[in-house]
Amino acid sequence: MFLRKNDNLDSLIGQKSDFVGNITTEGTCRIEGQFTGNIKAEWVIIGGSGKIKGDISARGIIIGGSIEGNIKADEIVEIKPTGKIIGDITTRKLSVAEGGIFEGRSYTKRDEEIKVIDFPSKESTG
Repeated sequence: MFLRKNDNLDSLIGQKSDFVGNITTEGTCRIEGQFTGNIKAEWVIIGGSGKIKGDISARGIIIGGSIEGNIKADEIVEIKPTGKIIGDITTRKLSVAEGGIFEGRSYTKRDEEIKVIDFPSKESTG
């Protein structure tokens, strides 16, 4: 429901899991359980049962669960009808579906002002 066809799922915190720490991945990270810490990923998906306390930095973030923390996204932050965020959002595009909850400040930036993650290319690590 929340996974894009072209993105590989690299990290998953399952619905019955409780994780404390930080995650850094070049791929997609999906959270369905409890997570305390910061996430830096290409895409972050918080499923309907996902709960995060911490900051997120990614190219795109889809929120179906809840986040208590600040978000920075290169491209888009999408809050689904079941999504809730308490914190500030910095992104190029913000979408809040009817029923979604957002308590905080939002900052919409121009392309050149927003670059938040920079993973080395696979060719340069080589």
